Amino acid sequence: MSSSIDDAQHTQFLRLFAANEAALHTFVRSMLPSRQEAAEVMQDVAVTLWQKFSSADEFRPWAFGVARNMALRHLRSQARDRHVFDDELVNRLADEAIAMEQRHLTQREALAGCLQKLPAMQRELALAAYTKGTRMDELAALRGQTPMALYKLLQRIRQTLLECVRRTLSQEEIA
Repeated sequence: MSSSIDDAQHTQFLRLFAANEAALHTFVRSMLPSRQEAAEVMQDVAVTLWQKFSSADEFRPWAFGVARNMALRHLRSQARDRHVFDDELVNRLADEAIAMEQRHLTQREALAGCLQKLPAMQRELALAAYTKGTRMDELAALRGQTPMALYKLLQRIRQTLLECVRRTLSQEEIA
């Protein structure tokens, strides 16, 4: 019985960690001077997150807090090096990185909502055009259009999405 609980907890941790790993790595990288140091700290962050996972309420804010503390600890251990930023600057950079990540998340959510508002044909075209490996000339031929006509249509769709995202974000600011 204990094994299945451990397996379920392990699976839950892996899902949460995988969903947040890139953002955590970007956050840690914003605080440290080199990729190598960020990679080393991220290894420690992953181990610590797993070891203390059972005490986490909300994974994302907790994980970012752990990552911040571990990056700061790493910087303090490197304090002899005159090229290390002081804690105040690192904390300001970390706060800015968290704010930027939140803005990007909000923008992505607004874009997803705006994509859903597009007519089905436009939404499918936009998604097809930005799928990895899609060639515009082939997509245009499939649709019976010239590549230039396809580019113009995609430009109008992008403009519609941009206006929708801006409206959505401004409404969220007001609320």
